[in-house]
Amino acid sequence: MEVLCFKISGKLAHFRKYYANNTAFSFTIPPRTTLMGMVAAAMGLERDSYYELLASENIHFGVRVLTPLKKSFHRLNFLSIKTLGDLSKKMSSDFRGEGGRIQTPFEVVSGLDLRKDEVVYQIFISPTENGGKIFENIKGHFLNGNPVFNVTLGIANFGASIHDVFLSEAIVNREFTSDSYSIVHSAIPTDHVKDLKFDKGDFGSYNLVEEDMMPGDFVANTREVRKMNQLLFSTSANPLRVKLNTPAIKFNLPEGEISFQFMDT
Repeated sequence: MEVLCFKISGKLAHFRKYYANNTAFSFTIPPRTTLMGMVAAAMGLERDSYYELLASENIHFGVRVLTPLKKSFHRLNFLSIKTLGDLSKKMSSDFRGEGGRIQTPFEVVSGLDLRKDEVVYQIFISPTENGGKIFENIKGHFLNGNPVFNVTLGIANFGASIHDVFLSEAIVNREFTSDSYSIVHSAIPTDHVKDLKFDKGDFGSYNLVEEDMMPGDFVANTREVRKMNQLLFSTSANPLRVKLNTPAIKFNLPEGEISFQFMDT
């Protein structure tokens, strides 16, 4: 199978958990719906127009954490707007701060050292049997380095850059057995995992692992979630040693061979 991969990096990230109320919680890794938006931005697609085009029936997405990550809470100091007022008649207005302010908690994903570390993910994209045509369009935009819109890590203020774009053939691991442990470098669907092994000696440090339920697909032309992805992943940028019931995919990068799984299979 043909796989397009690229790295996306920035100083900060925020992938809002849609079910949160006044507290803006964030996913640690970009959900599949966010990755759809990143690709759509690079291709210049209109808002809400790409949910069927980039759905899991057409395109597979995978994600890998490349730098150790942490999450921290900050406070956003919003204006409290209760009345519009008439700015043409008087200077006092809620828009000028007369109504006071409201501080709202806001969760941010960052590197371990805010001064020098970045948030870096590696994204994997591959077509299904139905997605060959749209995949060719995706390749054209990424391999030629001509994204239409700038991409961000979640929100508009958290700008990001795309680099190390790479296209190659990947193969399913033919040596796979469900009774042996495999090293997987990406996020893994939880229902593919039979067992997870922790051993500090594997990578010279502890492996910090999260499991989260994330939106995977939208209903056509709306933001109603129709499919969820429950994923297991490392936040310390170490691979996972797991027993799988589905084989991983082997992929040769310039820096060496890795194994990964897609989020939506």
